[in-house]
Amino acid sequence: MIVSICLLVFFGCGLNFAQPGDESYVSKTEFDALKEKLENLETKLRDTEIRQINSDSQIAELKNQGKLIIDSETKQKETETRLQHSETRLNNSENRLRKSENQIMDLINKERTKVMFSAAAGGSGNIGPFNTDTTLIYRAVITNIGGAYSQYTGIFTAPVAGVYYFTLFHHAGKKYGTVLYLYKNNQQVIMTQNHPAVHETAHNGANAVFLQLQPGDQVYVNMTANSHVYGTDHHTTFSGFLVSQV
Repeated sequence: MIVSICLLVFFGCGLNFAQPGDESYVSKTEFDALKEKLENLETKLRDTEIRQINSDSQIAELKNQGKLIIDSETKQKETETRLQHSETRLNNSENRLRKSENQIMDLINKERTKVMFSAAAGGSGNIGPFNTDTTLIYRAVITNIGGAYSQYTGIFTAPVAGVYYFTLFHHAGKKYGTVLYLYKNNQQVIMTQNHPAVHETAHNGANAVFLQLQPGDQVYVNMTANSHVYGTDHHTTFSGFLVSQV
């Protein structure tokens, strides 16, 4: 803009002082044409300056937008990281809650598991003697909570793992003795025994034991050959109950 003004002044001065025939003489027509060119140049220059200013503003705005985008992406990543940490803590909490629920259910199940029975060798008079060892069947069931004892086989089958307590009592007499073994599966555990009565008319015997059993283990009483017990009035009994689950 300054350049154009100077040129206008210069040419204006030349127009005033130069005369036709001089080398510096410029006609009014030429001067007007040159002035128009200068004005067009000034307009273009002004437009260029305006576009430059707008371009600088757009660049600054784009930079700000880019910064905002970067800040937004950073915040998003931070949010995603916090979300992942929250999900991890939630999963850990759910796992702990599930374990606690399982422990509570185990305690509830243990509390609900009740196993106890008592049965007597029913019948009239003596049971035995037999020629072979025989599983003694206590047919008169007094108590059978949990249904683990069978009055048809004389066998107790452990429903859960745990420590159980068993007792056996017998009453017998006359010339035959009594030998009873308590079995766990095929293993002899304890026994109760009396020799044949000689001076007394009857005799009694008893024993008891704690057994640690697994589900499906069987406990029963075996009476040896040539033994007998008295079955009347529930003199001879077999009992057991779950002390504690393990």
